[in-house]
Amino acid sequence: MSKVKYYYDSETLSYRKIERKKGNTIKYGFIFLLAAGLFGFLIVFVASQFIESPRERALKHELTNLQLQYDLLNKQVDNAFAALESVEERDNNIYRLYFEANPIPEEQRRAGFGGVNRYNKYEGFDNSKLIITSNKRIDQLQKAIVVQSRSLDEIAILAEDKEKFLASIPAIQPVKNEDLKHMASGYGYRTDPFTKVRKFHFGMDFTAPRGTPVYASGDGVVKRADSNSSGYGKHIRIDHGYGYVSLYAHLYKYNVKANQKVKRGDLIGYVGSTGRSEAPHLHYEVFKDGERINPINFYYGNLTAEEYARLLEKASLENQSLD
Repeated sequence: MSKVKYYYDSETLSYRKIERKKGNTIKYGFIFLLAAGLFGFLIVFVASQFIESPRERALKHELTNLQLQYDLLNKQVDNAFAALESVEERDNNIYRLYFEANPIPEEQRRAGFGGVNRYNKYEGFDNSKLIITSNKRIDQLQKAIVVQSRSLDEIAILAEDKEKFLASIPAIQPVKNEDLKHMASGYGYRTDPFTKVRKFHFGMDFTAPRGTPVYASGDGVVKRADSNSSGYGKHIRIDHGYGYVSLYAHLYKYNVKANQKVKRGDLIGYVGSTGRSEAPHLHYEVFKDGERINPINFYYGNLTAEEYARLLEKASLENQSLD
């Protein structure tokens, strides 16, 4: 039951009943509903701005987590670049320098990607700049790793070839020091033992008893083991590759045959005095690209510094050769 309301009439000095008009009731009802609607809208608006829904909180947490992950990723990329730069520095300044290969220029190592924009799929997001930057750095790192990997493959090939080269060049004395009587004659002008005429002696003569072992001075393939070359008698020629050939002359007998592969230090024959020879000795020559060169420059493989100095002194004496 609705309450009855009165008002005081000052003219009649009495209370009168308030009669509610039907139009006013509708008007007040509409105003109430409008005010309630506005109030509700304001509540929803304020709540949407300042009060997070569970889904919004979850999405915001996920976004924060993603930003943290990107920060960590960028730090890992920084560490990877630092490690790679260390390898690149050693590659350019040690490995490639040692193997006489040209350094890889920085612009080649850090070259970008030309052509179509490969990152447009990451545009239009709140964190597009962060995502694009991270992906660019990862792509640069991957490309730099590929460049460095190919460089190390090249270095490995060069190292293998260098090792083969060092094993192949004629780098030891072909007769052991304990087996030598003395070094009779060196490379240079010497007196011919038969004509007594001064002429150029293209090898080194090592005096030793007949039958003294003769060793290969480097890895290679025996190209000749015969006596079909004038003056050399029984002799051996070893092709070491890289333009090097060594020759061992006046042998007593062979321990190898043509086309046989030998290693440095292998026994290949024995000292003799065959051919144009005055006494048992080994005549030893080294060829580079078809030209005879001084063998004394290649004895670093089995002589001490003192032994080499004494050999160098004896080889420099202009005396009589034995062939």
